Amino acid sequence: MSLEAKTIDELKQIAARYPQPRSGLLPMLHLVQSEEGRITPEGIETCAEILDLSPAEVSGVATFYTMYKRRPVGDFHVGVCTNTLCAVMGGDAIFERLKQHLDVGNDEVAQTREGDRATVSLEHVECNAACDFAPVVMVNWEFMDNQTPESATELVDDLRAGVPVESTRGPRLCTWREAERVLAGFEDGLADEGPAAGPASLAGLEIAREKQWTAPSTGVGEGE
Repeated sequence: MSLEAKTIDELKQIAARYPQPRSGLLPMLHLVQSEEGRITPEGIETCAEILDLSPAEVSGVATFYTMYKRRPVGDFHVGVCTNTLCAVMGGDAIFERLKQHLDVGNDEVAQTREGDRATVSLEHVECNAACDFAPVVMVNWEFMDNQTPESATELVDDLRAGVPVESTRGPRLCTWREAERVLAGFEDGLADEGPAAGPASLAGLEIAREKQWTAPSTGVGEGE
C-alpha cells in the first residue's frame, strides 16, 4: 500500500529544508512512522525516490537507529533506561517489574485487556542524558523522572486506561504517532508546556550564582 499524497508532499517539504536533501532523511523517517506506525517498505522506497538514494541506503539508516521501528509499537512506547547509573539506581528492577506486569519481552506490545483505551509497548533504552533524575523512564521520548517499580507500574496502568499523564519535564503525553510527527518537524503547539528543567539540573548553576563564580575569559572577541 502506497503512502497518501499528503504524506508524500510533506516528505518533499522536509527534504526541501536542507541544502543537501539527503540530510532530511532522519525527520522523513519519523514522518513515515507518524503515518504508518513503523518504517514500512513503502516508506523506505518513497524516501529513497525523493532523495535520489537507493532503498538499501535508506534501509541502512532505518535499521541503524533503534528509534526507528520495523514493527508496530503501542500508542505509548515506554522506554526504561538500563544504562549504568539508572540500572544501579533501580532501572533494572523497573524494567523487570514492567516486563512481568505487562507480560512482554523487550520491544514488544502488551496485549490489550478489557477496558483498555490505549496500547503500551516496552523497551530498554540506553542513556537518556538524564542521569541527575535516575532512574528515568521515557514515554514517547518524554521524561518520567525518579521512577520506582511501583510508580512505573502505575504509569503504564494509567496510560492503558486513557488517564491523562504529564511528563515531569515537558508537556502532557501524546500518542506515539503524534510524537513522531513532532520529531519530523511539524509543531504541535506544546513546546512551551511544562517545565524544561528541574532542580537537579540547575543545582550547579544555583551554586555558581551563590558563590559568584564565573567562567574564565577566553579573550575571544574582546577588543573588537
